[in-house]
Amino acid sequence: MKSGMVKAAAIAGTVLIAGGAIVGCGTTNSSNTSGGGNTSTTNSSTTNTSGPVNFQNASGTIVWAAAPITHTGLRAAMIKAFEKQYPKIKVTLQNMNTSTNTDRASLTTTIGGGSSTPDVYMGDVIWPAQFAASQLAMPLNSVLPSSFWNRFSAGLVKGATYKGKIYAAPFFADSGFLWYRKDLLKKAHLPVPTTWAQVKSESETLQKDGYVKYGFVWQGNSYEGLTCDFMEYLTDAGGQVLNSKGQPNIDTPQALKALTFMRSLITSSVTPSAVTTFEEPQSENVFLQGEAAFQRNWTYVWNDSQTSSNSKIKGKVGVTVLPTFGGPNGYSTIGGWDLYVNPHSKNVAADLAFINWMTGKQAQTILAKDYSELPTNAAVASNPAIKKISPVFNIVSKTHYVSRPDQSPNYPAISKAIYTNVNAALEGSVSPSAALKTAQQQIKQAVSGGGL
Repeated sequence: MKSGMVKAAAIAGTVLIAGGAIVGCGTTNSSNTSGGGNTSTTNSSTTNTSGPVNFQNASGTIVWAAAPITHTGLRAAMIKAFEKQYPKIKVTLQNMNTSTNTDRASLTTTIGGGSSTPDVYMGDVIWPAQFAASQLAMPLNSVLPSSFWNRFSAGLVKGATYKGKIYAAPFFADSGFLWYRKDLLKKAHLPVPTTWAQVKSESETLQKDGYVKYGFVWQGNSYEGLTCDFMEYLTDAGGQVLNSKGQPNIDTPQALKALTFMRSLITSSVTPSAVTTFEEPQSENVFLQGEAAFQRNWTYVWNDSQTSSNSKIKGKVGVTVLPTFGGPNGYSTIGGWDLYVNPHSKNVAADLAFINWMTGKQAQTILAKDYSELPTNAAVASNPAIKKISPVFNIVSKTHYVSRPDQSPNYPAISKAIYTNVNAALEGSVSPSAALKTAQQQIKQAVSGGGL
């Protein structure tokens, strides 16, 4: 089994049981801080990190750092519901940037400098190894009872584990899907594509016949999201980033096939050349405006397409698993967001009460019902009533997952080598072959701990 797919397979197996999947590839937006100062209130009577902490009677104020990754109203709604349940605890929201890379750098600087805030932060599913190695996250299995982790599938907990310790609690899950205009396919008498070749050919047909301006939009900017997209093509083509020994193995015919195809989507005009600057919001906006027939994006597109005032395609959207180059199935990158605790926090009891509620049935039902997010709580994910909310909830069991090579503390440098060079090839500034050779060299340096 390819490196990166071992963990993916374990997660896929357990996720299928739960009925959910595992966004955490980041987008960009302006960043500001609301009440992000040193506002934690110490509650030493309930704070004890030498063993499981009793958080039932916790009180005080904590700061939650979270980005508006999917819905701007989600965070306020969750805080309001939590404070109703725990009236002795007040949560101050610290608004983070929606770029994973920006938030990682900001939190690394802040927490690494010894700041006690934020107390709890929402972080990418790929962060545990790096944040654990840099002592930026508290080992939660040392302060939460072992029974706490039973609410999650084993695969999700494993993804938050580094060297035997659990550094994050899975908050909400995600996976990439192919979104399509079912009304246009019907008018043009075209089937829902199952291969990448079909996506390209059907896009060309729909464009040629004047049904739509663009065929297929996705995330091509030089950032973490491009690593997510590339991993899907790469794995489907039979390639990998690291071999079984953890050494770089990206300069291969399989990787060349994947990158060459991605570049061909642009040169054929199926995908606009501006895609090299697109992140999730840009690609979604083009699709919601009715200008593209197909889009690769995350779970939240369903809710946005049906309820957003910005959507011009309500009732016209379909979703399916990602296509393949010709094998039995395509692959989707595992995404998701976890909740971490600052090891310098002065109110661990309140932090844990917050995390316990956010991953419990009430909060997870709100996430699924009101925001169409895939819950990480197994009981909620398997609830038949929840599965009726979004068509995504009914097809996740057909999804095949691939994880990024994120079990290395040097993953940020590995990913940067991927997305900067893939982006260069997409822009046409270098050939796909040259881009892969450079990526191979940079990943080798990153694996050795040399960074980029």
